[in-house]
Amino acid sequence: MRLSRTSYEGAFQPGATGIVHLGIGAFARAHQAVFTEEAMAATGDDRWGICGATMRGPGVADQLGPQDGLYSVRAGADLRVVGAVTEVLRPGDDLLTDRLAAPGTQVVTVTITEKGYRAGPAVDRLVRGLRARAAADAGPITVLSCDNLPSNGVRLGTLVREAADSRLLGWLDEQVRFPCTMVDRIVPASTPADLAEAAARLGLEDRGAVVAEPFRQWVIEDDFAAGRPVWEKAGALLVARAGPYEVMKLRLLNGSHSALAYLSAREHVAQALGELREALVRLMDEVTPTLGELDGVDLGAYKASLLERFANPELRHRTAQIAADGSQKLPQRLLDPARELLAAGREPRWIALVVAGWMAHVSTAAAVDDPLAGRLRVTGDAARVAGLLLAVREVFGEDLPEHAGFRELVTEALERLMAEGAAATVRAYLATP
Repeated sequence: MRLSRTSYEGAFQPGATGIVHLGIGAFARAHQAVFTEEAMAATGDDRWGICGATMRGPGVADQLGPQDGLYSVRAGADLRVVGAVTEVLRPGDDLLTDRLAAPGTQVVTVTITEKGYRAGPAVDRLVRGLRARAAADAGPITVLSCDNLPSNGVRLGTLVREAADSRLLGWLDEQVRFPCTMVDRIVPASTPADLAEAAARLGLEDRGAVVAEPFRQWVIEDDFAAGRPVWEKAGALLVARAGPYEVMKLRLLNGSHSALAYLSAREHVAQALGELREALVRLMDEVTPTLGELDGVDLGAYKASLLERFANPELRHRTAQIAADGSQKLPQRLLDPARELLAAGREPRWIALVVAGWMAHVSTAAAVDDPLAGRLRVTGDAARVAGLLLAVREVFGEDLPEHAGFRELVTEALERLMAEGAAATVRAYLATP
């Protein structure tokens, strides 16, 4: 028997739908939906049920539709059934426009991944809904990006404005806000074993089961056009500027994740950490001077906590999942801090090693999961591979390929990786102060 509101009693039941979420994947269900349900439960304000829209395929709709939107989240030993999702729409469903234009909808949350931040279906669907909302005079609305990008709200707002016609632009300026956020919770892709464990513990089949680490964090700029859940009651932090928190997380957590993915052949993060713990310490220490001060944040303690989180063997977070879409991830995780270090006269030696690891991956892997994969499959010696990949301006921009010091660091690292392998190269780098 499937999990549903008929078969399972006690799931939270929103009184209304007030949020539309674009990209209702595993992360959104383990992060935003959990925060939202807890906020509703804590305050009694139950208007914030979530209409989830899938952007890429019908998989999540097939999982959650027959389950009345219910699914479980397992974090450590704790397993809970989440009831915040009231509806899941398939890609192309015209009801999405209606939901975005509904007066009761006051927040749109977005997780469309880094590669979604360009002109394309997701932005087009959002603009279509906002245009319908303006025509219906349905009131102000907040669009909240929850993707791993610096200035994510600014980027999304820019894309929406670029796709809008002149009549819509004025309404956007008056009625819509695009706050920036920082989101943090490690949510690996669910495996058949995860689904089997959820079924055993629930006594019901749950095809939408999600596994996550216990830790979670959400930092949100307090700039809303209309109402919102009181997410603070669930532990979210409302701030004037989320940017410094975004940068810290992207460069320390996500940058370290990329290092684990590209410098180890291990299948899971916890296994890779066993080989690369000291290398991650060096990488994080190298990046730290590029971070601004954050009130109430001890960077030393934060970095130590990341190593503890990565070491969690229960997550089974696949390095292949992290390695995907590297061309979209490297700029904000590693290349931006490299620029800042170079400008300050510092050598981004460990960053260059991870970049070289990415180059080795995309030029030799049997299959590369990346929107630029066709341009990244290059062959040759280290100098040729590094030169061709550095020339991909969408990744490295105009400046880094012309920086002789950076080019030399990357090429030297790639030469060693090709000749000696990752393990020996990392040992050699660790032996050099």
